[in-house]
Amino acid sequence: MTRENMIECIAQKVGITKKQAGIALSATLEGITEALQAGERVTLIGFGTFSVRAKRARTGINPRTKQKINIPAAKAPVFKPGAKLKEIVNK
Repeated sequence: MTRENMIECIAQKVGITKKQAGIALSATLEGITEALQAGERVTLIGFGTFSVRAKRARTGINPRTKQKINIPAAKAPVFKPGAKLKEIVNK
């Protein structure tokens, strides 16, 4: 599903215009992004939890040259689906 498909789906289910649905979707995604950027967790009961996980620095191997390279520490967004979402997907 693309962003446009999601906007259309929201507009139909809620009975609003596509423009209003686009604004609502953008605001939702912006809120999640800002919370993650601030190091907060975002929990949507029944859907799942968004969080940020720290990845430690490590040594890797360049597959082309076979040389060892240092991979710096980084933060990565993580999504853990809720029990209700897992149940629905597994049906």
